[in-house]
Amino acid sequence: MSPARGRAQLLAPYAVIGEPPEPDLEAIASIAAHICGVPKAVVNLIDDTHQYQVAAHGFTQAVCDREDSMCAISMTLPEPVYLPDARTDERWANSPFVTGAIGNVRFYSSTQLITPRGDVLGTLCVFDEEVREITDAQRQQLELLAHQVVDVLELRRQSFALHDAIATLEHTREELVRSNEHLAAFAGQVSHDLKNPLASVVGYLHNLSEVGVVAAEPEASWCTQRALAASQRMSDMIGNLLDFASVGGSLSFQRVDVADLMADLTDDLRDAIASVGGTVEVDGLLPTVRADRVQLRAVLQNLISNALKFRRLHRPPQVCVSAAPQGDHWLIRVADNGIGIPPDRREQAFALLSRVHDESAREIAGNGIGLATCKRIVTAHGGDIGLADSPGGGTTVWFTLPYEATM
Repeated sequence: MSPARGRAQLLAPYAVIGEPPEPDLEAIASIAAHICGVPKAVVNLIDDTHQYQVAAHGFTQAVCDREDSMCAISMTLPEPVYLPDARTDERWANSPFVTGAIGNVRFYSSTQLITPRGDVLGTLCVFDEEVREITDAQRQQLELLAHQVVDVLELRRQSFALHDAIATLEHTREELVRSNEHLAAFAGQVSHDLKNPLASVVGYLHNLSEVGVVAAEPEASWCTQRALAASQRMSDMIGNLLDFASVGGSLSFQRVDVADLMADLTDDLRDAIASVGGTVEVDGLLPTVRADRVQLRAVLQNLISNALKFRRLHRPPQVCVSAAPQGDHWLIRVADNGIGIPPDRREQAFALLSRVHDESAREIAGNGIGLATCKRIVTAHGGDIGLADSPGGGTTVWFTLPYEATM
């Protein structure tokens, strides 16, 4: 124990001082007394100022000052103490428990309670008002019982620690739920407040672009088209931010056949795939999982759309979706042959509003929200997500779903 750490702080996690006696500790005290054939036994915990009899046999437990405690001396020694007559040892001869001021102890045996970390909590003590001896076998049994006392105390400490951890996690979960609800509400309000005036701006720009004098003037026409494109990008970003704020909170779990989901998705993306001369294929069997269908679709759609978007010049995009069991989860991969993500930028790829592709992707439209949304959804399902190289170049985005979240 660190010198700076008080003994009260050491004993507090066991939560026995000032509490009703622990039945298991009382049972051990009773066994100790019977093994030695003495009328009294006690489990003592000792802090910097007091001795606490937290379990006793043969008398009512009490509290005394540490300076009066016989076991406050015993617990500092390297070995258990066995005294046929405490009056014969000067270390205890003047103790009020020996002189008659508090008690008339003669036979006295005290075994230290040492935790797995090496801290001495107190003692297991047996005593009598008669002079007596105990055998080596009885001494060994007392030492075993002292270990049992420590086991009971450690189990109690761990149980309270687990209870506190569960309470903390539950509080954190409730805070996260509230945070998600507030985020979704805030995003919805902001989206509404921004989209309405933005729609008016877009409308005015459309009208302006159709005015004859503007349409006839190349520079003016170019400016209005640039403004319209910027407005559309802002509208897309607002929509994507709203999506990001909305996903990953409350999930509606159901059986989802990922193969069927992919068939629906590729059908919906048919025009987008054809427009870039791409292909989207499934390699092998895809699992049926327990997931939120809408949000799992959003993950796959984001990943496939990114693969089509961040393609190499003069090279038709090829996207391959596959799955395999791995450890205690399903591993689902979306691999492409696109421009890839540099290894030194992959760690930041899932950060909100992060753009991690190299200079060749500067002109590709995007706002850095898609992968952040995917991570939010996968995390809410209890999975993980990451990046790897694709064979022959490109990027593989993988994500996992725990088996307990699958069917």
